[in-house]
Amino acid sequence: MKKILTTIVLILVGLILVTVIVIGVYLGQIVKKVVNTYGPQVTQTTVSVDTVTLSLLTGSASLKDLMVGNPPGYKSPNAMTVGKIAVGVDPMSVFANKVVVRSIRLESPEINFEGGLSGNNLSKILDNINSSGGKSGPVSTNAATAPASQKKLEVDDLLITGAKADVLITSPVQREVNVTLPDIHLTDLGKGGDGITGADLAQQVLSAITSATLETVAKQALNLDQNAATLKQAGQGAKQQLNNTLNNLLQK
Repeated sequence: MKKILTTIVLILVGLILVTVIVIGVYLGQIVKKVVNTYGPQVTQTTVSVDTVTLSLLTGSASLKDLMVGNPPGYKSPNAMTVGKIAVGVDPMSVFANKVVVRSIRLESPEINFEGGLSGNNLSKILDNINSSGGKSGPVSTNAATAPASQKKLEVDDLLITGAKADVLITSPVQREVNVTLPDIHLTDLGKGGDGITGADLAQQVLSAITSATLETVAKQALNLDQNAATLKQAGQGAKQQLNNTLNNLLQK
């Protein structure tokens, strides 16, 4: 009898593990569909992710080959590509109205910055996200039990590390430069209350990337061609315009 009970318990545990794994795969497919379907609606550009894996057993997720396209009229087809995004989640929260994300780590994203300080591809995408009003579409694990209007996020820790930017400045002086951005660290996004939407999260991340890119580009631009008086004057003017731009970004 004892042997039979042990066998039944082992079978039940095995079924539970298989169920959890299957649910994780199913949720990963849902997340991929959400990114590929509703990402373009929010950014008004192409957005795609190749692979999404989610393990409820470990509370970990991984997104591979995320690409965000440029708005029409820009030289490069993509504004940003990320080879890997590692995510840590509270496993049980994926079934709640507020998904608790413990950590997000973007590894070595490649950014294409094109334009001037008063207008560029990144700020254009940011404007598109803001104009979407946070309507990022449903991120529900079950449309019948968690409507889009209820599903929110809490992100405790978000780190962007090793980011590199290919920069094409078109004004006030046209030049191309490659820069490495400092680490970008955001914490306590959507903590407390109902949380934030996926569009809110995208807006805050892109705003931080845009600000970091502008600051890094400005610092490098002011160090180039210091012996050329005209370029030096242009650099000083760009610095003032940068300050105004950054102030506007920070107020959003």
